[in-house]
Formats: sequence, structure tokens, C-alpha cells
Amino acid sequence: MLYSCNKAEAPRVFMNMETVLAVCAGLGLAAACGFRVFVPMLIMSIAAQTGHLTVTPGMAWIGSTPATITLAIATALEIGGYYIPWLDHFLDTIATPAAVVAGTIVTASMVTHVDPYLRWTLAVIAGGGIAGAVQGTTVLARGVSLATTGGLGNPIVATLELGGSVLASLAALIAPLAALILIMAVISFLATRAFSRRRPPVINPQTLNRA
Repeated sequence: MLYSCNKAEAPRVFMNMETVLAVCAGLGLAAACGFRVFVPMLIMSIAAQTGHLTVTPGMAWIGSTPATITLAIATALEIGGYYIPWLDHFLDTIATPAAVVAGTIVTASMVTHVDPYLRWTLAVIAGGGIAGAVQGTTVLARGVSLATTGGLGNPIVATLELGGSVLASLAALIAPLAALILIMAVISFLATRAFSRRRPPVINPQTLNRA
């Protein structure tokens, strides 16, 4: 028998789907925080000011003019800092916990129509967790770049991270579910490549015997 719902059930179904999309958007933005901490928050602030994004009432401050200005300055400083040799590694030590906090905030800002306890639990565990995982992947990538290029390739890594943060943030707001799936695929790919390059080469015993 085909599933059917009456008019009283329809709003509840719609609300559930709306919540799922909000969670996907929040997690997508949290992942973007792993690439750059302030870029997703700045994009959220601009979108909230222009009326293209609605955040939870407790997070309405993110759409204020002072917040936009502050986030714009912080974003400019963060982007510039990653192009200064050796300073990028120092920023990584700060960005790792900051990304977790930012991922938690953006996820909590997006998830509406949910009990506050559940919202913050989801934000801390899922939002903060995914932001920390992405940030950890970027740290590995920067370490591989330092080991293989002596740090000369780090500006390229920084540019890719910036682009990833901008694209992930915009995609999370436009197509949340597709963006989250794509981000997870990219994270898995980058983590696999980073770990494979850091893995020590396997030495063949027969080669040693011949030597």
C-alpha cells in the first residue's frame, strides 16, 4: 500500500526534512571551518545580513554589522598569515582548537526547530568533530608539503585550502546535502593521500640480501 499522509501530518514531515537540510548545511559549514576558521562565518554573516540566511535566534548576532566587520578583518588576517613562511605552522596550532569552536558555532546557528540540548550536543560532537577532522587533514597536507618541497609548496596548499573553504561554504548554503557528501569524499581522498605519503617505504628483504 502506498504511503499517504493527511494535512495534519504534512507540516511535520516538511519540518523534519527542513531540519535534515539544516543539519547538512551546518556540518558543511563546519567542514569549511576546518579549511579556514573565519571564511565560513564571514559568508554566513553576509548571507544573514542580506536576508538569504536565517539563523537560530540565539545566534542572530552573526548577522550584525559589527560581526561582519570583525569577521572580515579576522578573515583577511588569517588568509594573509598562511602565506608567510613558517607562520602558517604556528597558525595551525591555534587554528585547530579554533576550528572546533567555529564548527560548533556554525552548526548550532543553522540547526533550528530542535531542542537546545540536542542542538548543542549535535553541534559539539558532529560540528566540532568534522571541523577538527578537516583541520587535521590540512595539517598533514602542510607537513607533507614541508617535507617534500621544503615549504615552497605551502602557498599552493594555502590557496587550495582557501578555495575549498569558500566553495564548501557556498555549497553548504545552496545545496546542503550534496555539499556534505562531496566534502566527505574530498576529506577521505586527502586523508588517504596524506597518510600514504607519510607511510615509510616497504623494504624488500631480498633486496638487502643481494646488497
